[in-house]
Amino acid sequence: MQVSAHAYSVHIADTAAAHPGGSNIFFAGDPSESMVIVDTGEHDREWTRQILDGYEELGRPPITAITITHAHSDHIGGLDRIFEVVQAPVRCHPKLAGRLGAVVGAENVERLRSGERIRACDGVNLTAIFTPGHEEAHVCYYMARDRAMFTGDTVLGGSSSTVQDLSDYMASLQRLSRYRVEVICPGHGPVAPAPRGARLIPWYIRHRNEREEQVLSALQKGISDVDDMVRDIYPRNLNRGLRRAAARNVMAHLDKLMKEGRVEVDARPPIYRLKS
Repeated sequence: MQVSAHAYSVHIADTAAAHPGGSNIFFAGDPSESMVIVDTGEHDREWTRQILDGYEELGRPPITAITITHAHSDHIGGLDRIFEVVQAPVRCHPKLAGRLGAVVGAENVERLRSGERIRACDGVNLTAIFTPGHEEAHVCYYMARDRAMFTGDTVLGGSSSTVQDLSDYMASLQRLSRYRVEVICPGHGPVAPAPRGARLIPWYIRHRNEREEQVLSALQKGISDVDDMVRDIYPRNLNRGLRRAAARNVMAHLDKLMKEGRVEVDARPPIYRLKS
């Protein structure tokens, strides 16, 4: 499905609770000239079949690069099969080069620099933006020609994302907000076209700030256990499969607040409280 002038998506309707709205693989560039692939999906033959069917529908254009947002299995699992067909260099965060090189051969993996441009076709480039937070070695890609941002799992189309390091994550969101974005092409959930795409990154920033206030409010109520905080903050009908992710997000906020010296913890058992 074409989602902007130079971006096409292959949507995988997977049913994972952590992927509301399914998953997306993207082709960027001109099908009549050359293109870049963003991510390669899960190590699942049905996923790979759908991706390669999408490639066939585009006319099997030359692929200048396979770009990777991060190393979770639903983004790199199909790399071996996709590489076998398109035979394109794999561009990734330097910390992923060894792992991906073990899959396709070290000579086929190129380490990215933040700010580096990757040519998709004549006049269309993807700029690599290092965006740690969801995962340490995460990269987003900005296509200035369409004002489109390929966000991996940093910004999703239908939900908030889980976070490994919230301080890094907030800095990454601020970094993305400096680009002129009209279309968000996320790893999961629906694509956000204009004008929604322009509002999504600011919404993410506001959402995280509001969640932090909710965590602080729970602490002020005397709630000191993470699971109790989840019950206080999140809706009672929250999908059971998402409760673990909710707890991780609360922990990410607590870790950030501890780094800032605003919260302290007794380690055994973990009891959190506002720092006096």
